[in-house]
Amino acid sequence: MLKTIADTHCHTVASSHAYSTVLENVLCGKKNGMKCIAITDHAPGITDAPHYWHFANLRAIPRMVYDVLVLRGAEVNILDDNGNIDLPEDVLQGLDWVIASFHVPACAPKTIEYHTRAYLNIARNPYIDVIGHSGTELFHYDYEKAIKAFKEYDKIVEINSESFVLRAGAKANCMEIARLCKKYEVTVVVDSDSHFATKIGKVETALSMLEEIDFPEKLILNTDEERFFGYIKEKKNIDFYKMLQESKNQ
Repeated sequence: MLKTIADTHCHTVASSHAYSTVLENVLCGKKNGMKCIAITDHAPGITDAPHYWHFANLRAIPRMVYDVLVLRGAEVNILDDNGNIDLPEDVLQGLDWVIASFHVPACAPKTIEYHTRAYLNIARNPYIDVIGHSGTELFHYDYEKAIKAFKEYDKIVEINSESFVLRAGAKANCMEIARLCKKYEVTVVVDSDSHFATKIGKVETALSMLEEIDFPEKLILNTDEERFFGYIKEKKNIDFYKMLQESKNQ
C-alpha cells in the first residue's frame, strides 16, 4: 500500500469551519508519519476565511516545527473564467504553496465551457502550484483539454481524498482525471484537505484508487521523500535536510 510523507492541503482555525491550530496540525501530522505539512487556509473570497494579513504574516511560523517542515500556503478561490483569484500578488509572492480551487460561495457553478476557460487561465498563473479538488461534479470541465494545459504549465493536480466522502460523483471524476494525468504524465499530489488535525495524512481512499488504475508512483509527488523534498528544494529553494539538521543543532 502506498503511503504519503507530506500533506499539502491542511486548514486551521483561521478558516472558521476548521477546528485545529497550526501546532495541533504539526503534532498530529508527525504522529501520522508526515515530514511536511502545508498550511493552506481559505483565501478571503469566501465568508469565513481569514483576512489577507493572515497570509502575509505566515512567516511568523518557523520553517521547522518539531522536525516537521511547515509550508506557508493558501487555498485561493477561482473567481471567474478569466482565472482571477482572491489574494494580491504581493501576498502570493511570499507563499510557498498555492492551491487554486472552485468553491460555491466565491463562484457559482456555470457551464463546462466556463469552468474549462477558468482552469486554462489558472494554468497560466505562475503563482499557482496545485489545482485543488477538481473532481467536484458542480464544476465539471473538459478534463483532457485542461490537463494538457496543466502539463504545459507544470501544474500539479490534487487528488483530494476528502472529496470521495464529501462530494457526490467525485470518485468517478477523480479516477477519470487520474487516468488522464497518467496518460499525459502530469504530477499529482494526494492530500487530506484536513479540517481537523487527526485527519492529516489519512488519504488511503485516494491512494487505493490510484493503485486500482495502476497509476505510476513516480508521478505521485508526496509518496517518496527524495522526490518530494527534491521538488521543494528545486522549485521553492527550501532545503528540508539542511533545516532539519539546523533545528537539531539548536
